[in-house]
Amino acid sequence: MSRILISGGSGLIGSALAPTLESHGNEVTRLVRRPTGNGNELQWDPMHEVSPELVSGFDAVIHLSGESVAGRWTAEKKRRIRESRVVGTNNLSRALAKAERPPRTFICASAIGFYGDRGDEVLTEESPPGTGFLPEVCREWEAATDPTGRVGTRTVNLRFGIVLSPYGGALKEMLPPFRLGLGGRIGSGRQWYSWIHIGDAVSAVMHILQEESFRGPINMTAPTPVTNAEFTKTLGSTLQRPAVFAVPKFAAKLAFGEFAEEGLLASARVIPRKLRDSGFEFRYPELSAALVDLIRP
Repeated sequence: MSRILISGGSGLIGSALAPTLESHGNEVTRLVRRPTGNGNELQWDPMHEVSPELVSGFDAVIHLSGESVAGRWTAEKKRRIRESRVVGTNNLSRALAKAERPPRTFICASAIGFYGDRGDEVLTEESPPGTGFLPEVCREWEAATDPTGRVGTRTVNLRFGIVLSPYGGALKEMLPPFRLGLGGRIGSGRQWYSWIHIGDAVSAVMHILQEESFRGPINMTAPTPVTNAEFTKTLGSTLQRPAVFAVPKFAAKLAFGEFAEEGLLASARVIPRKLRDSGFEFRYPELSAALVDLIRP
């Protein structure tokens, strides 16, 4: 049995990962911002210095918390996006590095936003970062884990693509209009969407915990990215609804501003080279099967 500390345990990924860790016999402690409710929780404030004693003695730490990037990016929203990732990660990483018993493994979330808008370019973990707000945040986010690496803790940065789940994230937001037959591509539809089934995301984290060779960035995406047009067509087909109500590029920009440019309209054709080369087997490598599993009873 391993003692595992997890932040963001109530989020989209954490709420699926924590029970899986426990079902495999691990003792899971959650970092929470509210007052603690039981002995399996520790209270912290990611915006303030973390006590090394609070986080000492765990075999692995999995850090998943961060402000959602969805929505219109006001100056205040962008500040929260950056600080929740960079400041929070740096505070936790420094505390782990100073702990009397630091973890063997520190796994920290990141995102394929690291690559920016790259058209049809095939992107692997070795690809350089892009330009823009999200790539800047992701570079700083990953750099904030440096303190743990310097003391010998195996440090991994999970570059998540679009995590598909009916219980949260992009898919949950898309389901109501698509079920009404009001869905469709965004802009040209030629932009690449790199996605992963929530079940495969959890399985990949479990795999990374066990494989000591994993270090640095790991692309957390399925091996078959699709264009936005393909994604919307497949989603409509799965729901047995038309998907013909396209959102013009100008309308997306008008509604969402900078988030439309770097999120909805950006193209990132990401391949999970490290996971694939390690022998990890995706249960849902194809979008159609993933959506059928997630949506149909």
